[in-house]
Amino acid sequence: MANLVADIGNSFTKLAVFDGNNLVWMESYANINAEILSKVLSAYKPLKAIVSSVKKNPESWEQYLAGQVGTVRFNTAMAKSVKNHYKTPQTLGADRVAAITGAQALYPGKASLVIDAGTCVTYDMIDAGGNYFGGSISPGLNMRYKAVNHYTSALPLLTPDAGFDSVYGDDTESAIRSGVQNGIRFEILGFIETYFKTEKHLNIILTGGDSIFFDTVLKNSIFAPQIKIEPHLVLAGLNAVIQQHND
Repeated sequence: MANLVADIGNSFTKLAVFDGNNLVWMESYANINAEILSKVLSAYKPLKAIVSSVKKNPESWEQYLAGQVGTVRFNTAMAKSVKNHYKTPQTLGADRVAAITGAQALYPGKASLVIDAGTCVTYDMIDAGGNYFGGSISPGLNMRYKAVNHYTSALPLLTPDAGFDSVYGDDTESAIRSGVQNGIRFEILGFIETYFKTEKHLNIILTGGDSIFFDTVLKNSIFAPQIKIEPHLVLAGLNAVIQQHND
């Protein structure tokens, strides 16, 4: 049975089709319209659809989708497999809950630390019993580079360089790269080390737009064997939710 999953982010929307637990198609779009949806629905004939969004107001195409296939808009209460102990669950980002639900679906019965490296870097751990107590939100890689430029009068705007591996910088540009990239690397390693103190058998799951970059940065760390790249973790979590919905 095919399911359609839509994950609406700040800049792009990901559409995906799952056949059971298997991802059979995925594409990212800056803009979606009825014509795009019509082609996807015709090709894969999903029976259910789920939409997750960082935006409060529905997109115009959501109404069209709902008219074609049974559609639900994801909210955190729908993640029934997660025992959510967050003090303000109504403020918890849907993408963060979808990601830890995806970790559960891909690695059932395992404790997992999900590091979502996107606009922000989020750290969310779910234990082997499905308990979630909270996480952390930090500025993302590109946000840090932009902040260095925006809040100073003389420092240039740089972009990430996966080949940079120096401990320090010997000119202004390399000093910025050292501060930004080493800083975020030390931050990630610090979070991982802290979580390992309480969870000895912990999966480290990297997801998000910068996940491949950070996998490169962290490949020589002592935690490398535990690190897994799951670029479609949120989509997998949403698919797990829609499979459980109304079953």
